[in-house]
Amino acid sequence: MAAAIIYLEKNSALSLQCQLRQKLVEAILSGALPARKRLPSSRKLAEQLKISRNTVLLAYQQLMDEGYLVSRERSGIFVNERIFDGKVELASAEELNSNKRNRWQHAFVRTGRNDSEFRVPLDWHRYPYPFLDNLFDTSLFPVHEWREASRLALGVREVNEWASFATDADDPQLLEEIRTKLLPSRGINANQSQILIVSSEQQALYLLCHLLVDSEKTVAIEEPGNPVFRQLVQNQRGKIHYQPVDDAGMQVDKSLANCNLVYVTPSHQLPTNATMPLVRRQALLREAARHNALIIEDDASLEHNFLGPPLPALRAIDRDDRVIYLSSLSKVLSPGLRLSYLVGPAEIINEARALRRILSGYPPRNNQRAMAYFLSLGHYDAFIRKLDNTLKSRWMALRDALNYNLHALAETIPAPGGTAYWVKVHDDIDVQELAVHAAREGILIEPIDHYYGTGHAPKNTFRLGITSLPKEKIKEGIRILAKLLRSLALPVTSPAPDIQLDYVSGDKLRSALANAALISSTVYGDPYTIDFNPNGEIVGRCGYQDEDCDTGRWWVEGDLLCRQWQEWVYGQRQQFRVVLLGNRIQWYNLDGELIVNGVLHAR
Repeated sequence: MAAAIIYLEKNSALSLQCQLRQKLVEAILSGALPARKRLPSSRKLAEQLKISRNTVLLAYQQLMDEGYLVSRERSGIFVNERIFDGKVELASAEELNSNKRNRWQHAFVRTGRNDSEFRVPLDWHRYPYPFLDNLFDTSLFPVHEWREASRLALGVREVNEWASFATDADDPQLLEEIRTKLLPSRGINANQSQILIVSSEQQALYLLCHLLVDSEKTVAIEEPGNPVFRQLVQNQRGKIHYQPVDDAGMQVDKSLANCNLVYVTPSHQLPTNATMPLVRRQALLREAARHNALIIEDDASLEHNFLGPPLPALRAIDRDDRVIYLSSLSKVLSPGLRLSYLVGPAEIINEARALRRILSGYPPRNNQRAMAYFLSLGHYDAFIRKLDNTLKSRWMALRDALNYNLHALAETIPAPGGTAYWVKVHDDIDVQELAVHAAREGILIEPIDHYYGTGHAPKNTFRLGITSLPKEKIKEGIRILAKLLRSLALPVTSPAPDIQLDYVSGDKLRSALANAALISSTVYGDPYTIDFNPNGEIVGRCGYQDEDCDTGRWWVEGDLLCRQWQEWVYGQRQQFRVVLLGNRIQWYNLDGELIVNGVLHAR
């Protein structure tokens, strides 16, 4: 019988011995192997499972040492009847009727559920193109480095030290590493009494809402914004002021005057990815000081700026001690580690620590000490550098793919970096329908309804993330998505059937472009200029400071404009039909789709 209920996976991460022990324990505790049940001999079970007899012997011995099994001389090995001592027999599922279950529905005064929340499919990793943000890419996890840090944290002297801390104390070694290594990189100066370790961003926000929000307080949150924080404020009966977001993050104006608390994600606004410039950060601090408001700065995803230097955190330029800073160690390393931290005035940190003790206690101290070693040995800095390089290559690949495939179909919010793009397509596209069709093609995208507290979410906008998708798959995934978008959209990028475009002839095209410059913008909002030289050379400059440049060649074949860049648009040779409308110029591909719409002027 034991062999019949045991299945061992040859490709499992666990050894065969571990799997065997695991299966036997499950069978014993579930009753499949009842007390006093005799198990097969080691030789017989090994033959039935087609594994080594030593594997079975070692598993049996371990379970006997732990009290699950007992050996009786000349009789064999049995399930220990004493293993169930002190345990109460569970009622069967059939004994629970629906009336008893429904009784609890009337007892809840609050709920943790959010029916509008976007739920990532459990099997997301089976999709070829999961364009979802904040998913864990296991290939990036520094296994060897974390193993070294964990081994050091589990030394006898280390265990004796971190196991003897006061009940609500955090590991001083980790606090010091955060204080001296992480916070200075964000421009923040703090002492250990101003830092609190928490298990997650959500726990930090829960603590702050519990301490700072009630029915008399008005809280400003970004619209669109973090749905978790919005629900926490609602659960505390707080009044919500929805503050609009633009290309520079949360707008700062007089409408914040009546707010007691402001929640903001300035590094990469959640969900639009907009980065708040320094001048607006300073304006927000002035507005908060004017009305004596507190600010929660959520920097859990860090500031991944790929096109310029990072900006200082709000907490770094706060001179009134009114900003509470939140960041995460595990969100960038591995969500399973469950380590984040708060930085703020000592008064609120003390209150948050006391509340943490009541709610959940401190995060696991072995993880705290392991993280301290991970930081002190330089592994964290090395990991962040590697992560930044990886995310930058993916972010640039997605930007190029969007610009190449969706130039006339979509637009995004300009941003210097981040881990996601906020993509707006034509009004005729219903993103919920698009998401269903995309999933059938192996593509996962994120609709954005759940980010809007007012219920006024645009139906034609979605997010594309890069955290779990290899760079090599991005181009093909966006190509498939673009094809799908064109099949669902009205032909807005093509002329109406009853409109006959007047394409420019070859001779006129050569004359118009030689010594001319075309000015237009990318799908991500950056301006670009293309200079057409009479010798057939083209020079391209993109960005507000011409930070992205390329060269190539142009020529005319018949009535078609041809061009080929060295690097832009993957260096591919392309052909276009051209329309001139005064100083306006439009390029159409051979399928009649509008690709470029810009201004042409003589140089």
